Amino acid sequence: MKQRLSLEMRRQLLRDRLPKWRKGPAIVRIDKPTNIRRARALGYKAKQGVVVVRVRVRKGGRRRSRPTLGRKPKRQGVRKLTPRKSLQLIAEERAARKFPNLEVLNSYHVASGGTHEYYEVIMLDPNHPSIRNDPELGWIAEKQHRGRVFRGLTRAGKRMRGLLRKGKGAERLRPSVRSRGRIQ
Repeated sequence: MKQRLSLEMRRQLLRDRLPKWRKGPAIVRIDKPTNIRRARALGYKAKQGVVVVRVRVRKGGRRRSRPTLGRKPKRQGVRKLTPRKSLQLIAEERAARKFPNLEVLNSYHVASGGTHEYYEVIMLDPNHPSIRNDPELGWIAEKQHRGRVFRGLTRAGKRMRGLLRKGKGAERLRPSVRSRGRIQ
């Protein structure tokens, strides 16, 4: 019978791993998920056609280079630039660009260091027979799910679009903000 790791032991594991992750590439394909329970809850299966990718994203708002020609510092648009997208969605999009033949199923937070957040992205190969014939994952092979991460159809994308809110105060979010005449 396997014993669950205590919180302190998990933290120690991450402390040992984070320096290696920080020195390695930003997007890495890994053999198996770091947090197997969370990955299985989000649809991961240990079979061909299912790929797990660890993505490193820099924390905080985005950075922009200072303009060379004159304007007031207030108008230069360098500081206080926060994207509407979450870091998790940015990680999913970067993984999708790195592996263009795969589709993003879901993702989850793994760790955070001083300057970076680490996410693991579960990706599926829609052309693989084991995915196409799987009753739970086969839907991703249909053409309307192509490029779903870039259209805000993953869980992180729906959170960014406000679609996880229901009821009062969320009336004008569906089907989308722009289609309801609220261009932002």
